[in-house]
Amino acid sequence: MNLVDYLRVSLVDRCNFRCQYCMPEDAALQFLQQNELLQTEELLTLLKQVMIPVGFSRFRLTGGEPLIRPDVVDIVGEISALPQVQDLSMTTNGFLLEDRAAALYDAGLRRLNISLDSLNPETFGVIVGDRTQKRWQKVWSGIQAAYEVGFNPLKLNVVVIPGVNEAEVLDLAALSIDRQWHIRFIEFMPIGNAELFGERGWVPSEEIRQQIRERWGLNPGFVKGNGPADVFQIPGAQGTLGFISQMSECFCDRCNRMRLSADGWLRPCLLNETGQLDLKTLLRAGHKMEVLRDRVQNLLLLKPEINYKERESGTDSTYGRTMSQIGG
Repeated sequence: MNLVDYLRVSLVDRCNFRCQYCMPEDAALQFLQQNELLQTEELLTLLKQVMIPVGFSRFRLTGGEPLIRPDVVDIVGEISALPQVQDLSMTTNGFLLEDRAAALYDAGLRRLNISLDSLNPETFGVIVGDRTQKRWQKVWSGIQAAYEVGFNPLKLNVVVIPGVNEAEVLDLAALSIDRQWHIRFIEFMPIGNAELFGERGWVPSEEIRQQIRERWGLNPGFVKGNGPADVFQIPGAQGTLGFISQMSECFCDRCNRMRLSADGWLRPCLLNETGQLDLKTLLRAGHKMEVLRDRVQNLLLLKPEINYKERESGTDSTYGRTMSQIGG
């Protein structure tokens, strides 16, 4: 049984982008009100008194877009200062990163994943819902700022969408050659975006790897992280290439994570709501911390069975929600 010690923490369900694979333009979204979100003190209480005591030691801050939360730097500082925290990272779209990279680094953050689905501003605009095509440069500047500050590893996430950006695979992979950047190709998932998920819904990772092998060759690689990526490296490259193949190469049996949503729901699986636990309601109702710890511990014991059912059934109960509402 895998040790489940990795918690993805969604700070907010809102985002300043509207990526077609995460928040489709025609999706009827209902964002959380401020009082529905876990407040900072509540979040820190859950981490310090519940999640860390039951064994979580690795954390990733996500959204929506985590950098739109006003006190995100303070949250990073509080979590990174906890002696039990072995790793703290963040996933961001990078739009607000240029002005915050240094502050986040000074607060103790060291690892970043930044979404960069295209090197073409026009294609990027189509993917993120930016008709002005002006956001690409802002994101690119954020990536450069993070690299200059010293974030390492710096990972760039690419969701490969058939007919949209799949022709850029080699150009994106080439970013890893002369920089210590780690490009991660992610198979497109049908979560809240079924109308986009046609007959060829995703590009299998092996197809992408084969393109890269034919161009440069491909060796096994390594990069620090807690996720399910299979890591490779172009011979002689400074960075690496990662492949997250949740559609073609199921990795449920080695999943080591849970997700805490922005409104305080703890979920053991991205694609299955079985066993989800409303920690915010329990906390606000005044339950003792040992009660919350017991409930979380019981869910941890159930996780292998939940993973097995998801792997065997091939069905799910979350496709009606968007990725931003799940917490990434």
